[in-house]
Amino acid sequence: MSRQFQVTFDAHDPAALSSFWRAALGYVHPAPPGVDLADGADPLAAWDDFLARIGVPPEERNSRSAIEDPEGHGPRLFFQQVPEDKVAKNRVHLDLRVAPGLHGDERMAALEAECDRLVALGATRVRRFEPEPPFSAGFIVLTDPEGNEFCLD
Repeated sequence: MSRQFQVTFDAHDPAALSSFWRAALGYVHPAPPGVDLADGADPLAAWDDFLARIGVPPEERNSRSAIEDPEGHGPRLFFQQVPEDKVAKNRVHLDLRVAPGLHGDERMAALEAECDRLVALGATRVRRFEPEPPFSAGFIVLTDPEGNEFCLD
């Protein structure tokens, strides 16, 4: 029997980091419990209102955030506030599959286009790895706004 899982990120600013990954992955912030969001409503503002109504102090309202795949296929991503900085390379990272079925120059052009989009959202480009058949089709390493490494594959 398989298990469901979520991927958890430690973060200084959970709302900002979850917003980056929401845009990177096409995920959504879920609505607070019992709240039906109108089309176009800001889910983070709804969470702030919800937390205020249940008595969570303002300084604790950005202690966690989450995003979900709107189609229900991918894992939930959870972001929890921590005081310490990231100090070493990730032992686990995400590979964003943005060029499935593409090869050579066409693949690398698709990776470069997505890299440009993510850099505009706040990612930092680290390094491009050229294709080395048969073991690698080429990929680009980036970091998210808080320094977590991930790959465009």
